[in-house]
Amino acid sequence: MKPIKAIIFDLDNTLLWDEKSIHEAFQETCRVAYESVNVNASALESAVRESSEHLFRAIACYEFAKMIEVTHLEALWGRFDSREHPSFLELEQFAPIYQKESWTQGLLQLGIDDPLLGEVLAERFARERRERPLVYETTFEVLDALHHKYQLLLMTNGAPDLQQEKVDSIPGLAAYFDHILISGSFGKGKPDPTIFEHALNLLGTTVEETIMVGDNLDTDIKGALAVGMRNVWINHHNRTAPIHNRPNYEIATLPELLGILKLE
Repeated sequence: MKPIKAIIFDLDNTLLWDEKSIHEAFQETCRVAYESVNVNASALESAVRESSEHLFRAIACYEFAKMIEVTHLEALWGRFDSREHPSFLELEQFAPIYQKESWTQGLLQLGIDDPLLGEVLAERFARERRERPLVYETTFEVLDALHHKYQLLLMTNGAPDLQQEKVDSIPGLAAYFDHILISGSFGKGKPDPTIFEHALNLLGTTVEETIMVGDNLDTDIKGALAVGMRNVWINHHNRTAPIHNRPNYEIATLPELLGILKLE
């Protein structure tokens, strides 16, 4: 087996702690709602998560958004102002209406009919999320240990403007990577084999010389397995991988990757 020359990293919940950023943004925004109309904050978060997912599935460009893995939670704070595909114009026009309606319908589920408050909360949530560019404590420690020894490529699903904003919000993060590949710019997202093949072309390495590191079984691991690429699954929540999508390696935290690479 050939030695590893390049590492492909996922972004969200691999290097960036996106789940925590979203959770804290919901907490703060729902606290504002509680102080305003005495609504149960936890119940409102659940209602907004539900209404936003339902509304997002109804948009005309949903299949495109799903293909590049723009999620309903990202649509709650994204601007989608890139022009790299016609569907981004629809997303850009849709986003402010969707964001307001998600919060308005969430309130309505709890018996509060207040579209003006829905708009205020939508704007507050987007601001709160942008104020929380969180990385895992060990992200830079691991990148420091690797970037002089390997080529590093960041491959992330999502809208170009939103994913680039996430990268740019963390000072110094982009400098570790030889290439940054965003599905919305490429036109297809993980697990599609073509985005993995494009990453290999950028790196100039073979599939045997490259390893994929990510937290998502359905995109990162499934895509890597499909092209025969070694892969490492970051299992944050102690789940069990299905037999048909079992990673080569499984770790609980990012620093464990360093031990795996010594074996390769």
